[in-house]
Amino acid sequence: MSLFEKQSNLEHEIWSHWMQYMFSKGTYADDGSWVMPAWAVERWTRQINTSYFDLSEKEKESDREQVYKHLKIIQEELNEII
Repeated sequence: MSLFEKQSNLEHEIWSHWMQYMFSKGTYADDGSWVMPAWAVERWTRQINTSYFDLSEKEKESDREQVYKHLKIIQEELNEII
């Protein structure tokens, strides 16, 4: 599998995990719609509007965990070349 496809697969896994997390925090209505709680709207809107460098260390660590996943794939790819 190419590096591009490995990275694309990882992005999908990250997105899927995030969506599962989000949906676990809200509630489903009888018609199948989903309602996001006010605390989540407030928190995630704040994070959307905040630069990475202005996030709390805990929030930055969450982003760093995702980068580590990408770096692992790149390192594995480099190891195959060497």
